[in-house]
Amino acid sequence: MIINSNIFRLFLLLVSFGASFFAQSANKLDSVRIWAAPESTRIVFDLSQSPDYSYFTLTNPYRLVVDLKKSSNKVDLNKIKNNSKLVKKVRKSTPPEKGTLRLVIDLVKPVKANLFALPATAPYGNRLVVDLDSGGSTAKKPPVSKPKNQLRDVVIAIDAGHGGEDPGSIGPTGIYEKKLVLEISKKVAQKINATPGMRAVMTRTGDYFVNLNKRSEIARNSKADLLISIHADAFTSPQPQGASVWVLSMRRANSEIGRWLEQKEKHSELLGGAGEIIQNTDNEQYLAMTLLDMSMDRSMAISHNIAGDVLSNLGRVTKLHKHKPESASFAVLKSPDIPSILVETGFISNPREERLLSQRDHQNNVAKAIHKGVMKYFEANPPVNSMLASKSSVEHKVCSGESLSVIAHRYQISINSLKKANNLKSNSIRIGQRLIIPRA
Repeated sequence: MIINSNIFRLFLLLVSFGASFFAQSANKLDSVRIWAAPESTRIVFDLSQSPDYSYFTLTNPYRLVVDLKKSSNKVDLNKIKNNSKLVKKVRKSTPPEKGTLRLVIDLVKPVKANLFALPATAPYGNRLVVDLDSGGSTAKKPPVSKPKNQLRDVVIAIDAGHGGEDPGSIGPTGIYEKKLVLEISKKVAQKINATPGMRAVMTRTGDYFVNLNKRSEIARNSKADLLISIHADAFTSPQPQGASVWVLSMRRANSEIGRWLEQKEKHSELLGGAGEIIQNTDNEQYLAMTLLDMSMDRSMAISHNIAGDVLSNLGRVTKLHKHKPESASFAVLKSPDIPSILVETGFISNPREERLLSQRDHQNNVAKAIHKGVMKYFEANPPVNSMLASKSSVEHKVCSGESLSVIAHRYQISINSLKKANNLKSNSIRIGQRLIIPRA
């Protein structure tokens, strides 16, 4: 009986010691990944469990110190791939207490740091994410003064979805959406840049994540005439297939207008010179609402027209999942001042379409279709003072249901100028008749 009692005490001691040891190093650092963008960097610590962490910064030299409690390391930190312009290296340091893993991120310069934990989501496990932002401190080139009469390019912002830590959807063979859409986006950009009078701006050019708000900001700062966000769809079963094109839903549009109205410092940015005028009036809120409403209405009308043209061209090179533009509450489509569309190039969850989307020829055909759709709209509706607007007059073929007033409204010209350009004595036109559209 005494022996059994001693054995039992020994067992409890071992269990207690084991539990204590396990508690001290329950979490393990499995890997470290660095995703570098031009002005920011994301560092991801892959862990076996949810992290219990704290952090602080140091200067001379600049460092960010991260303490992971009850954690141990099995990563060779000297072998981490690092192409960041902000991070020199990641290393271990003496912990403040036993059982804590102290990691030091040596920095090139002071940065804004944002840390947050993410739960396990395929293909990743538990993570601690460190976002480092240089705060846009990269020196901007001074604006080049241009003659007032110089014609401008039509600017198309191209947004490759996901990126970096966010892989997007994953195909049956393990291909990431972020990779495919970047390849298609680059091809679209090449075709835009090869078109006289047009210029492409990409929200990301490599494998890194760009905040959704930042994507719209990049488009706005580039004075984009259109934002195209390119994605690949997915579903829980492999059957669905086909491309689709989406625009902002009216419900989301109205909520975005309300949000913009609350941010008075954004009014000038969104409305140009009018923003400065309305700030000095008693009825600022109502004027801002009216102007933003008009801006949103115009942007959504343009978005619908371009979406229809892009979808029509996509139908010539691939199957369509939706035969008409659809409306949704996508965050990247939310800017009231920039016409925006989201193109789902196909279902990456469908084995056939995953294979197609991986092929260079199919990617090129999809990029051509998107480019053709965009060109069709802007050749017919070139922005004022653009190179496209300086080209010869556009020809319009009259369709069923169209009248002179409808056509004049579409091209933003007067009925009289339309009649004069075509030597029309009355307002009567016929289906199939070709009309010369004078420049506004």
